[in-house]
Amino acid sequence: MSRFFNSLRDGVGFDMILVGAALLFLFALAGLPLVYNVLMSFQQVDMFTLGALFRPWAGFANYIAVVQQPEFWLVTRNTLIFVFCSMAGQFVLGFALAIFFAQNFPGASTIRGLFLVSWVMPGLVVGGIWSFILAGDFGVLNAMLKAVGIIDGTIFWKSDPNFSIWAVVIANIWLGLAFNMLLLSVGLAAIPKDLYEAAELDGANAFQRFWTITLPMMRSTIGAVLSLGLIGTLQQFDLFPAITEGGPANTSTVAGYWSWKMSFQL
Repeated sequence: MSRFFNSLRDGVGFDMILVGAALLFLFALAGLPLVYNVLMSFQQVDMFTLGALFRPWAGFANYIAVVQQPEFWLVTRNTLIFVFCSMAGQFVLGFALAIFFAQNFPGASTIRGLFLVSWVMPGLVVGGIWSFILAGDFGVLNAMLKAVGIIDGTIFWKSDPNFSIWAVVIANIWLGLAFNMLLLSVGLAAIPKDLYEAAELDGANAFQRFWTITLPMMRSTIGAVLSLGLIGTLQQFDLFPAITEGGPANTSTVAGYWSWKMSFQL
């Protein structure tokens, strides 16, 4: 006991108490609901037992029922496409913009601030905007593609089964682009400029400086960006009801939206 009070006086024990309290709060707020949901997945849950803790045991019956759904593999494919393409687009374009604005040209801060508008907008608002942009008959995107000669006819982005998932991917890339750019810009700003100057004096070109200096020094930042991007993409919900409503015929339905439809949409 005396050792404990000595550690409190030294500050070490007090720090441990603060960290322990924070971890306990985090576990109660996030860990317990997760454990509760996992437990529910192995039980028979209906409207009469929803508020109970102990219910009839179902084993893996719920998981088997989900896998046996006719749209399961389509939803799985859509989820993989949505997650991978959204993260790739957000990261690549965000990194390119971060490098572009790192040049600190006149007006760079103002333009970079305008990019952040998409990040602070609610998902349903973004979905409504992109629903208008992607409209087949009067959409802005089709008009632009026709103007530059990329397409001749009309693409019905929201109602064509071949394009519906890509409509949501495009909107999600735009939504998360600013967040990736902001975090990657912070990582770029932390790299000492002396390294680039020394490499340039040694004859390294732009690609060599990027490959040997920028990427290695940005490793931890890139890991954080990809981790947060994965979490945010898996949690994305608002864009689907606003743009495609998961259709047509579930061709743009992903796991999160599918679970909501099965749980709450009668």
